[in-house]
Amino acid sequence: MDKKRVLFICTHNSARSQIAEGIMNALYGDKFQAFSAGTKPSVVNPLAIEVLKEIGIDISHHRSKSIDEFKGETFDYVVTVCDNAKENCPYFPGGKKYVHRGFMDPASVKGTYEEKLSTFRKVRDEILEWIKEFFIENKEGKEEFFLP
Repeated sequence: MDKKRVLFICTHNSARSQIAEGIMNALYGDKFQAFSAGTKPSVVNPLAIEVLKEIGIDISHHRSKSIDEFKGETFDYVVTVCDNAKENCPYFPGGKKYVHRGFMDPASVKGTYEEKLSTFRKVRDEILEWIKEFFIENKEGKEEFFLP
């Protein structure tokens, strides 16, 4: 069986898209091959690395990547995980299905280390649940598909 290829896109490719890529490859790598990229890549947020490590997923080797690195490649799903990425990258050549599922930006939260960590955990858990429902339980009808 060929694995479905998924590209998760977010603005900075530092948290949400990295978390989604890590979860998809670690838990569902037998069915999917996931990648992530950003419209304005920066660095992987250390808290994203930390909250995935808590559930046994290591993304410490990940780096922030530009969507330009994936030009010419094809993907079964192109998923924007933040509203800004959907607006700035509404079309990625090579995508078969385009999906938008926005998640709160955990990196934007101000507060103590524990408050920030708690927010990253919440977003991690929301992404994990959504991936399970959408890709594994095939509840595609609940999401917003958009046409390029």
